[in-house]
Amino acid sequence: MKIAVTAASGQLGAAIIKQLINGIGKENVIGIARTPAKAEHLGVEIRKGDYSSNAEFVAALQGVDVVLIVSGMDAPDKRIGQHQNIINAAKEAGVRKIVYTSIIGEDGQSSFDAIVKSNRQTEKDITESGLEWSIGRNGLYIEPDLEYIENYRKEGKVANCAGEGLCSYTTRDELAYAYTQIILHDNSNGKIFNLAGNAITQQQLAEYLNLAFGTTLVYEEMTPEAYLEFQQKANGEFLGTVIAGIYTKIRNGEFNINSDYEAAAGRKHVGWDDYFGNLS
Repeated sequence: MKIAVTAASGQLGAAIIKQLINGIGKENVIGIARTPAKAEHLGVEIRKGDYSSNAEFVAALQGVDVVLIVSGMDAPDKRIGQHQNIINAAKEAGVRKIVYTSIIGEDGQSSFDAIVKSNRQTEKDITESGLEWSIGRNGLYIEPDLEYIENYRKEGKVANCAGEGLCSYTTRDELAYAYTQIILHDNSNGKIFNLAGNAITQQQLAEYLNLAFGTTLVYEEMTPEAYLEFQQKANGEFLGTVIAGIYTKIRNGEFNINSDYEAAAGRKHVGWDDYFGNLS
């Protein structure tokens, strides 16, 4: 069985490829990247594939049995068509099954909802493709908070508008493990899985960061309006609006979901006590 993973040069795509190599050997794994040279370090065959090019994906998916589509990073209105390029290419190339990395989140009124809705449209396009399929809805990555630790340390706090909202976080490695099982086991076909660990608050996140990094961070709640203004000034209008929308959804309880991780992966998601304890 030949498995192809898109966005191979990205962090999630690379993590999934590494897990697949452990499961079925590198000779059975193909990475697809817009710039193949950026993924050559993975040690598998790398083929060129730009999400905007149906023709490139028709070529890239020749001889592939299952393709895992990592959700694109372009603006929401562009993502839908880009994903359709890959779905149509998979059908033309004779791919048997599509696995898609979607995102958790209930419908709401935040500035992040356009991204959630674009993912739901791609889910619909896949389920109506006529191919076998499985879909994972990823929890929010915990890693960006780890990467931001020096900024948190300087500021002495974690500050955002999430308030007391619970958020279902996950890690790229945990997702990679779950997607490998979803790809390799057809009992996941026709199912949608929420992939996340236990939901935590921002206060709990600050405490876990203190455990792992020896900091003394506190959590400071901001209003959604103040946080949106802060993020737009720090990261520009588009990215700032996206980030602020994420924390508004946390505040509203829209990223607090029941996880299906164990059903997808065959084991429980790593616990946050263990995860952060192993970082210290």
